[in-house]
Amino acid sequence: MPITRNALIRYQCLDQCFRNPGKNFCINDLLESCNNALRELNPDTEGIKKRQLYEDIRFMESSQGWSIQLDRYKEGRKTYFRYEDRDFSINNQPINELEAEQLKSALLILKRFKGLPQFNWINEILPKLDQSFGLTTSSENIISFDNNEFLKGIEFIDPLFNAILYQKVLLIKYQSFRNPEPVEVVFHPWHLKEYNNRWFLFGKSGDFENLTNLALDRILGITEKTESYIESTVDFQEYFDDFIGVTKEPGDIQKIKFWASLQQAPYIKTKPLHASQKRIVDDGSGYTFSIEVIPNYELERLILSFGESLKVIEPIGLKEKIKNRLNENLANY
Repeated sequence: MPITRNALIRYQCLDQCFRNPGKNFCINDLLESCNNALRELNPDTEGIKKRQLYEDIRFMESSQGWSIQLDRYKEGRKTYFRYEDRDFSINNQPINELEAEQLKSALLILKRFKGLPQFNWINEILPKLDQSFGLTTSSENIISFDNNEFLKGIEFIDPLFNAILYQKVLLIKYQSFRNPEPVEVVFHPWHLKEYNNRWFLFGKSGDFENLTNLALDRILGITEKTESYIESTVDFQEYFDDFIGVTKEPGDIQKIKFWASLQQAPYIKTKPLHASQKRIVDDGSGYTFSIEVIPNYELERLILSFGESLKVIEPIGLKEKIKNRLNENLANY
């Protein structure tokens, strides 16, 4: 279970009480101490009840907590609580088993960035966590990602990442799908982006003023140059807001209206085509949505991927493009 701020305050307070050599704490004393600590943070809090306090103690005693060893002893009608080892503290343990599992899950997510030198340490630390906390490797089967370690060009992520980080100018040998022969491009790399299981490099190419992107799977080789690096003038957090994919076509943002069938609409509602998506109307046979983007090739491909379950309503130009592409597709059969 996640450890909230209030829970952490209670655990720290109980830890101090259990190892306090100058005072004995019964359950009422522990409750008062915890509630006083909570009120220091929030004077308006109602505090906790004994039931929550007992749950906190059980959690601290569990392997999911800190496996604390408590001595419960009676004096008269009261039961007092203290650590069996007064030198023990939950703060003496670097991380508990629950925290280690959470950390391991985070590290497994970071392993998606294989090839980046900054993340090579992940493969070394996972066995150490297993050895220190007796963790199993079953968590590796809990989560999977739609990535392909054998993608062509993925080996260039490492040098390109470093070139962006250390502002290095590159001479890139590039084989476009459109050109029969490869060309060499002087490139100032600014940003790496993954889209649809392909990686793209954005930056300034030669004397071109416009932002250029290169597909990593078309790169044949990279060498560093000693030229002065031209720094990025693009805010990439905002750059991709106005379109889908990686191709920003010239033109203005347009309002795209489309209809989705009753069967498809729930998927589009839960996984919007774009951050600007809005639901306009339900006509009984389906739902009408809108997005505001610059139309491009990736948008057309995305629309076509829904087949008969999605229909463009406007603008007319995009509607005709989709219609023509469907007719050309039918002509193949």
